[in-house]
Amino acid sequence: MHVVFVEPCFPPSQQEHARALAEVGARVTGIGERPVESLGEDLRRRLSGYVRIGSVTDEGQLENAVRQIQAQGWVDRLEATIESHVLAAAHVRERCGIPGTTSRTAWLCRDKPAMKEVLRDAGIPCAQSTRAQQAQDAWDFVAAVGYPVIVKPLDSAGAAGTYRAANDEELRQAIQASGLADGASVALEEFIEGHEGFYDTLCVEGRVVHDFASHYFPNVLEAMRTRWISPQVVTTNRIGDGSYRELREMGRRVIEVLGIHTSATHMEWFFGPKGLKFSEIGCRPPGVRVWDLYTAANDLDIYGEWAKLVVHGGTDRSLSRRYSAGMIALRPEGDGKIAGYEGLEGIQQRHGAHLVKANLPDPGTPTQPVENGYHANAWMTFRHVDYDALRGILDDVGRSVKVRVTG
Repeated sequence: MHVVFVEPCFPPSQQEHARALAEVGARVTGIGERPVESLGEDLRRRLSGYVRIGSVTDEGQLENAVRQIQAQGWVDRLEATIESHVLAAAHVRERCGIPGTTSRTAWLCRDKPAMKEVLRDAGIPCAQSTRAQQAQDAWDFVAAVGYPVIVKPLDSAGAAGTYRAANDEELRQAIQASGLADGASVALEEFIEGHEGFYDTLCVEGRVVHDFASHYFPNVLEAMRTRWISPQVVTTNRIGDGSYRELREMGRRVIEVLGIHTSATHMEWFFGPKGLKFSEIGCRPPGVRVWDLYTAANDLDIYGEWAKLVVHGGTDRSLSRRYSAGMIALRPEGDGKIAGYEGLEGIQQRHGAHLVKANLPDPGTPTQPVENGYHANAWMTFRHVDYDALRGILDDVGRSVKVRVTG
């Protein structure tokens, strides 16, 4: 099988997808924005060809590159695994006669108001939402729904560009900051109180082959706005418990309604006083290398499983569910340059047997803003056969490890 893979170099997790495709027997051609010399020897060895273009989100450039590759031989699949690449790839896929995620599905997974409208019509519980094209739309929505509300881009990922407004003044600020006051269209949503998590799958022709339930501690918006918090992402090995049945059923129903076929999916959800509520879904893997947690937790290569589904249409492996696995972000105490770390020796002594990986930037490394995400600065990942014990380890790390900074 010949697979054309969009942007195989960056971010680094993309190289894992290219590796996995090659390892399961695919011929892989990359389309990317970087010169071939910058790809690295291992990646170049795995690619049978590479076409460089100015922007992989420019549909005209992407289509020209795909047609150039097709002129040299048959193309079976065109794959994209980054949120901002998915819709462009879907449009080009259809123009070039390549099977895969449709442009309708890709658009519904990008446009949050349209997504929720379709799912509400199908009976899936969602927060009330609307598309705002002018400031008055926001005021009208608040008049109907009440505070608090969330203002965010139509095609947002994570908490990027997202604002919570609990009163008129905060809404005025959100209208300005979001660009709505200047004519940008945004999504407005009812704020749902409750715990936030995500449900991820690997699907073949709409059938869920592997699934994973994970949790945020605390919720994403709070984590991305609060420096002192050391936020956690934890995937559980208790997904088989009855407590996750409703979530798994909802996830499968969302996949069916949106027409997701052979793809990875990443679905955010909330659970609180109003019950389980769908938040949003992408037909692509989660960010910040959450698949590495799934790999550590289940004793198999999740990138390889994805590649098998794309190339061979199935897999003979099952998830072990042996471990729960979690990542904790360690925020610097302020802006500047990293001076060093406190508390690491004690963590190694107490929990070293459960440590999977640590990213600890060297002293002198400039710090990154908190809003850059969970992998912006230092982070550590752990696994444990017991979910509660793992949570205890991550809490201990959050209390004990300090990232000191010098100006």
